[in-house]
Amino acid sequence: MGTFVIEGGRSLHGEVAIPGAKNAATPILAATLLTRGECVIHRVPSITDVAKMLELLRALGAEVSREGSTVRVKASEVTLTNLPFNLVKGMRSSVLLLGPLLARLKEVELPEPGGCIIGNRPLDSHLYGLAQLGAEVRQTSQGYRLAVSELKPGRVVLPEFSVTATENVLMAAALTPGTTVIELAAAEPHVQDLGRFLQAMGAKIRGLGTHRLEIVGSRLHGAEYTLMPDQIEIGTWAAAAAVTRGRLKLSPVVPEHLDIILLKLREIGVDINLVGEELTVSGSRPLKSFKLQALPYPGFPTDLQAPFAVLATQAQGTSLIHDPLYEGRLNHVSELVKMGANAVVADPHRVVITGPTPLYGREIRSFDLRAGATLIMAGLVAQGETVISDIEVVDRGYEKIDERLRAVGAAIRRLA
Repeated sequence: MGTFVIEGGRSLHGEVAIPGAKNAATPILAATLLTRGECVIHRVPSITDVAKMLELLRALGAEVSREGSTVRVKASEVTLTNLPFNLVKGMRSSVLLLGPLLARLKEVELPEPGGCIIGNRPLDSHLYGLAQLGAEVRQTSQGYRLAVSELKPGRVVLPEFSVTATENVLMAAALTPGTTVIELAAAEPHVQDLGRFLQAMGAKIRGLGTHRLEIVGSRLHGAEYTLMPDQIEIGTWAAAAAVTRGRLKLSPVVPEHLDIILLKLREIGVDINLVGEELTVSGSRPLKSFKLQALPYPGFPTDLQAPFAVLATQAQGTSLIHDPLYEGRLNHVSELVKMGANAVVADPHRVVITGPTPLYGREIRSFDLRAGATLIMAGLVAQGETVISDIEVVDRGYEKIDERLRAVGAAIRRLA
């Protein structure tokens, strides 16, 4: 496993180009299986989760090519014969194949998917949602098998605001003739982006951005589409600018995706200037303590509560961060404590952090994608040298993060 070596104490200054959203890229690539026509997707991030999804599409029989940030997929023929179960097991977003493959082939068998160590994330909502469309669900020795003679449109009530379950049902419904209504649907920006891509393919969808989706399914065709910029990357870079007392210009951004993030940054004392699709973040003022609770959109994103923990270590006073969504989201806290943070994990969902405290370079470990980005931020502000192991998890969702950090002044290098 590789490592990052960071020499802390440098402010970040410059411009950062924001790639397409990881959380939109994987479901939209999975949705290309819903048509025999060619799909052309622009602004696709160069990250390992995307590379693995493209590998899965090839294994399923699709023709796949990539030139720069543009990906072309043509799934004229789809087969489960060569699906690599080991690759599926190692990638959480492989669960997004359930809906498209069930709609296209009328049957699918997948092992339990893997992914980041952030707590138990069962497939119950996915299976329950697809079963309401008529799928017969059976547990196998390796995972689950879903089969149906014909999917039936209808009313699907999800048991929770699950993003990927919403996406799976949305994709299946888009290829099912008739009207399907999804109640308690997730409303996150990347769910909306998937919906807009399906609309470009010919599906009729109402209610994007709300918790009630109405889909009129039909035969779908190929489409050309540009991914939305990554909301989580924008928040991470903004927090990094603030904590290093730097100044970064981020573009493009979608302002309405950032409401709660920018509100919280301003509350903490960060200077924000938003003009059109360009966001400038300056960390020139002392940071103030805060309370933060992760919630489904339009609430504060769970993927950003960990990076904001680094802001809490440098803020005056005591901050409370609460993430009720996953019980394993606080793994980064133990590593921050090693670096000098005054942080106490109250329970699996809450951490109390008192600052400001100086952070010191240490040898630490990245447990998951967002924890990895968090510890990079901590290394940037720490005194001395920080060595972060297991950095491959960061490559899952942040495109060439070390190169882009060096371009704005960070002293960071990658060791194999």
